[in-house]
Amino acid sequence: MPAADNKLKQDVKDRIISETADGSKTLYMPSIDEHYHSVKGALTESMHIFIDCGLRHSAAQSPHILEIGFGTGLNAYLTLLEAEKEKRNISYTAIERYPLEHTTADKLGYCLLPEMDNKKLFDALHLSAWEEQVKMTEHFTLLKRQADFTDTDSWKDIKKYDIVYFDAFSPEKQPEMWSAQIFSQLYQNMNHNGILTTYCAKGCIRRMMQDAGFAVERLPGPPGGKREILRATKTTMTK
Repeated sequence: MPAADNKLKQDVKDRIISETADGSKTLYMPSIDEHYHSVKGALTESMHIFIDCGLRHSAAQSPHILEIGFGTGLNAYLTLLEAEKEKRNISYTAIERYPLEHTTADKLGYCLLPEMDNKKLFDALHLSAWEEQVKMTEHFTLLKRQADFTDTDSWKDIKKYDIVYFDAFSPEKQPEMWSAQIFSQLYQNMNHNGILTTYCAKGCIRRMMQDAGFAVERLPGPPGGKREILRATKTTMTK
């Protein structure tokens, strides 16, 4: 087992809530010195990378979304709210190895943020059963899977995806999550014109995506945050 994974296991119950620059909160894991979101703004980062550059950029009428790391549930919650706002049917699959306790997620206070006041829906995201497809609302269906994403057999046969939120811990802290094999499998599991967005803009990651077959763009990062992010698109029918 990789050293970073051992640290994750040791730290899973000791995650610390910390406030980010935009007033929203995130979690900090001391053993690997890593935050779940950008300290420049958790909400700002998630909205920019995954909603604005991901979901809203997708032309899929009823997109199937895969999230790498359910984490605090912020990305899923923002997506659910967007589904309700736009009346757009979304099927959402999240893969998480170390689920967050609902009591901790509740303390993050995402439901207290402007235009996000729907505690019933946020609670439902965290309290819904794992390994079951749950219809959360008329427009949003959720499947949470507790699995190791590096074991591609745990997710590759679920369905074809239109959007991938690649939100794993950084390559420096969790290098096994950022491999050529994973990006190649993701490419195979995505529909034509499927898109993948991530906060990581490292050249080595961009080249891995390109080698897998993706057309990759460098985009401006979130306001006040990282200078660049990546969006990868599957532009061909088959590799």
